[in-house]
Formats: sequence, C-alpha cells, structure tokens
Amino acid sequence: MIKLKFPIILFFCSFLFIVFFYWIFFLTNISVETKKKEFYIKTNSSFDQLLDQLKPHLESVISFRLASKIKRFDVNIKPGRYVFEKSMNNNQLINNLRKNNIPIKLTFNNLERLENLASVISKQIEVDSLSLIDQFLSEKFLKDNGFNSENALSMYIPNTYELFWNTNSVNFQRRMYEEYLKFWNKKRLSRAKEINLTPLQVSVLASIVKKESVIIEERPIIAGVYLNRLKKNIKLQADPTVIYSMKRKEKNFTRVIKRVLFRDLNLDSKYNTYKYFGLPPGPICMPDISSIDAVLNFEKHDYLYFVANPNMPGYHSFSKNLKQHNFYRKVYLNWLRKKR
Repeated sequence: MIKLKFPIILFFCSFLFIVFFYWIFFLTNISVETKKKEFYIKTNSSFDQLLDQLKPHLESVISFRLASKIKRFDVNIKPGRYVFEKSMNNNQLINNLRKNNIPIKLTFNNLERLENLASVISKQIEVDSLSLIDQFLSEKFLKDNGFNSENALSMYIPNTYELFWNTNSVNFQRRMYEEYLKFWNKKRLSRAKEINLTPLQVSVLASIVKKESVIIEERPIIAGVYLNRLKKNIKLQADPTVIYSMKRKEKNFTRVIKRVLFRDLNLDSKYNTYKYFGLPPGPICMPDISSIDAVLNFEKHDYLYFVANPNMPGYHSFSKNLKQHNFYRKVYLNWLRKKR
C-alpha cells in the first residue's frame, strides 16, 4: 500500500510544481489598455522602484517578483526605453526588459543657444538640461576638438538622430561630434576651402543667412552678398547680428525684436557686424543644413546690398550699388510707414 502511494504523491508533487512553474513564467501577466505600451526604466533604478512602476500593469506582482529572483533579473536592472505587449508572460517580459532597449528618434532644429538645445534634448532623453549644458561647455572637450564656448553651437547639426533614451550627456556630445565629422565630408570641406572659410566660419555665416531669410531658394543669393562684402572688406551690416547683440546684452533671448533702430547699430558687441568687420566669433543661431549648404554653394553675382521687398513678402530686393539700394530701401520704409 505504501509503495502504491509514493508514486501518486510524487506525481501529485510534480504536477503542482509544473503548475507553479507555469504560473510563474508562462501565464500571461501583463494587463494594459492598449496592445502595446512604452515603458521607461531610469538609470540606477532599484528592483523595488521598477516594481512600483510595473504594478499597475501586472496581473500578479508576486509571480513577477519570483520570476525575477529566479532569473536574477532583480539584481541586473537595465535602464532604457522598452515596449511590452498585453499578452506577455513574466518570462517574455523579463527577457524583453533585459535586451530590447529600443532607440528613440531625437530631433532638434531652429535653436538660438546651447541652453535651448539642452532644454529640447532633455525633453526627449533621460539626461537633464543642466548636465547637458555642463558637458556642452566642457573646456577639455572643446579644446581637444577645436571649439570654444562662442562657437560650440556649430557642432550640433540640426537633424533627426536615432539613439537610446538613457544616453548620458557625455555620450550624447560624443555622438553629435561623430555626426559633425560625418557631415563635414570631403566635398563640404573642399567647398569651404575654395571660399577661404573654415567649417566653423561657414556655420557662423550660415547662421546669419538663416536669420535673414526663411526662403530657402533665396539663401544662396544672400550668402553671395555677404561673401562679396567679406572679399571687399566691407562690414557685413547684418540686422540679425544686432538683434542677437541686444538679446545677449540684456540676457533676454525670449524678447521679440521686429525692427532694428538706428540707435541700436552702435551697440558695442563683438557680434554687431555694423560696428565690427568680418564674422562674429560664433553663430547667432543654430544654422540648418540648407543654410550651411547655401553658403558652400552660394550664388555668384555682384550684389552688395539687400532689403526686404514689400511686394513679395519674405523675399528681398538686391542691389549692386548704394544708389540702387537706397531706392529699394526707401520703397520699403514708405511701406512700413503706411503699415504703421
């Protein structure tokens, strides 16, 4: 009789173990409203912190805790961006959180300063804006790679990049420098050399060109004007550099300045191209790719001046001499007076 009971007990225990094992690892344990859900694990998160995040989405917290302990996931939490599905069991969920850190698409453009860049980036990846700013202005990095605090913004080429959400400030900067080197390929470097400008100088001029016109097809013409003035050693006299100088002096980059007045032209700033010859020491905004390429592929002409064309909003009237420029300028000023 005892011999008969032992196999039955063994079978029953085995059955219970299989059921228990199945419950821990293979029974669906995710409960979410949508089919898929994004999930972010912060750097240095503990297992308890992760569990607090997961609790609202788990059918059984106990089974997940047991599965994590058995698979030693509880001592090997990896930060990142993950996606889990409502049909997942604990085994699938743990394996997913171990190795399926999904990159994000990070985008930035149309920014004026490094502070703006840090703010935009910190909204898309884990790192905070203060850490980014500190790294952007790292003296060692800037010196080692040929930049300074004035022109550091030139290194960040506006685009969409794929990288991990938990990328830190050092790795983000390193990645952007790699992208900068890719952008400045042999063709672009050759064009910059032909117009007697360094890549940094091209970016500075491109930032002015970008601020001067939103019309992309007009930018190569404007770039040609400024290159003509540089060649003839004439001050650039670019209004956007005055606006930037005013904002910089007041430390108020949220201020909207629609017009530059005569008194503003005398503002003593190394960025004011009405007061100083040549290019400013750094970009007045983050130049986009179209502006950089507009400088590298500028239109050859004899224009030295331009002013807004009231008959074609967004466009400009170009002149080869001061007399012609004064005529177009008068037309524009008369239009402004009528519009008050």
